[in-house]
Amino acid sequence: MPNSLISALRRQCEKTPDACALTGALHTLSYQGLASAIEQVGVQLSVIPFKTLGLALDNSPLWAVLDLAGLSSGKVVVPLPFFFSAEQVAHSIRDAGIGCILTDQPDLYEKILTDSGIEVDSSYTHIISGQEVTEFRLLNVTDKVLPEGTVKVTYTSGTTGHPKGVCLGADSLYLVARSLLTATLGRPGDQHASVLPLSTLLENLAGVYVPLLAGATCHLLPLATVGLSGSSGLDVQKMLGTLIQCRATTTILTPQLLHALIAAMEAGHPKPEHLRFVAIGGASVSERLLQRAEALGLPVFEGYGLSECNSVVSLNTPHARRIGSVGKPLPHVALKFTDEGEIQVSGATLLGYIGDAVVPSGEFWSTGDIGYLDDEGFLHLSGRKKNIFITSFGRNVSPEWVERELTLHPAIAQAAVFGEARPYNVAVIVPRGNVPEAAINQAIAEANLVLPDYAQVKSWIAAATPFLPQNGQLTANGRLKRDAILAQYQTAIDKFYL
Repeated sequence: MPNSLISALRRQCEKTPDACALTGALHTLSYQGLASAIEQVGVQLSVIPFKTLGLALDNSPLWAVLDLAGLSSGKVVVPLPFFFSAEQVAHSIRDAGIGCILTDQPDLYEKILTDSGIEVDSSYTHIISGQEVTEFRLLNVTDKVLPEGTVKVTYTSGTTGHPKGVCLGADSLYLVARSLLTATLGRPGDQHASVLPLSTLLENLAGVYVPLLAGATCHLLPLATVGLSGSSGLDVQKMLGTLIQCRATTTILTPQLLHALIAAMEAGHPKPEHLRFVAIGGASVSERLLQRAEALGLPVFEGYGLSECNSVVSLNTPHARRIGSVGKPLPHVALKFTDEGEIQVSGATLLGYIGDAVVPSGEFWSTGDIGYLDDEGFLHLSGRKKNIFITSFGRNVSPEWVERELTLHPAIAQAAVFGEARPYNVAVIVPRGNVPEAAINQAIAEANLVLPDYAQVKSWIAAATPFLPQNGQLTANGRLKRDAILAQYQTAIDKFYL
C-alpha cells in the first residue's frame, strides 16, 4: 500500500527539484537531492532485518532523511528523545520492539544499552547526508505486533515514569500535515527554523512535513546552536540570533520559549523581522503573554493538540484568531463534548497504544481536556479533566489557569498549584534565576489580584530543582507531571494545613 505522505513529498520534489529543502550545520539538500537521499537510504534501511527502527539523533538534515527513508522503506520509525531518562529509553526500546537504533551519539547509547542489559549484536558506521551515524542492531529485544498500518510510534509521557507508545498511520499524519499547510498558508518561500527537538511529534510533523509539502526550506540546526542545552537550558540570544540569521518566516515555540523571546525583545534585542507565523503549543498560554507578543508585532498563534490526534487539533490563524482560544478546529477535525465538557476528537486519531486494543477508525477520541466552542467556532480550554481539583469549600479549580497567571510574572519560571480537599491553594514555585523571596511574594500577590478568592494562592514553597523531563516532572511538550511533583513535595505541602 503506498504511503500517502511519501507520495505527496515525491510529487513536491519533482515540482521544485532545484529548490533548497533541508539545510543544517554540515549539509544542505535540494528537493532533488532529498528525493535521491530518501531512495538511497531507504534501500539501505530495507535490508535491516528488523521492522522497527529507533532514531536517536540531534536536529539535522540527517534526522529528516532517516525519518523519511524509514517511512518510505516500510519501516516503523520510533523517535527517541534525548530528554528521556536512560530508564525511559530502555522501556521504549523493549515496549516497541526496536531491533535497530540509528544514532549520532554512539557512546551515550552504548552505555544506555549496556546498563539496561540490552545486548548489541552488531554495529556499523555510515556516512549519510554528510554526517556520521552509528547503527546498532540489538540482540535480545522481542519483536512486537503493532496495529496494522503503523508507520510511526511516538512516546507520550504519562503520569508514571514509563511513557506510552502511540501508534500512528501514514494517512493520518498526511491528513494533519495537509490541514496545517492550508491553515498556516504554507508557501515555497517559507524558511522554517526548528527550535524544538525533531523527536517531538509537533516539530517532526509541523516543522518538517508541512514545510516540505509547501516546497519551503527547513533549517535543522543542532539544538545547542539554537540555544537549547539539556532539557531546560536556554540561551535566548542564540535562539533569536538563529531566527534572524535563517531569515525564519515560521517557527514553533513552547510557552516558556515564547516568554524568553518576548522578555529579550522587550529588553531591546532586535526582532526577527521575517517571521510571519509563530506557532505556540504544548501547554496553555497566558492571554497577557499573547498580548505582550502582539504589542511587539510578533505574529503568534496559539494551537492545541495531542499525540493521540497526530499532534494538532486546532489552531489560530491570520484569518481566524481569537486571543484566549486555541483557534478553530483544523479542516479534517470533528469535535464533540461530553456532559462534563470533555473534548472528544475524530478525524485523524491514533491506531492504538502499544499493547492495547486497536482504536477503530472514525471513533471519537476522549482527550481528557475540558473545553467548549464559542459562538464563532473557536475552541477554548478550561483545563485537564484529571487535573481539576475541588477545594474543601466545594469550588472547582483548574490549576493550569492559576499557573498561567503566576508564570506570567518574570520572577516565576514554573509553578505547580495544589489544593484538592484543602481550604486554600499552595504553589510549588521554580524561581527565574536568583530572585529574592520578596519578588516571589509580589508575583503571587499580583496574580491573586486577577483570580477569584477560591483560586488564589495563599502559600508557596520553592522547588528544589526545576520541573524537567529528566526528573520525571515535565512531559516532552512542557506539561507538568503533577503526580510526580506532588509525590516529591507532599510532606512540605501538608505542613501548611496542620
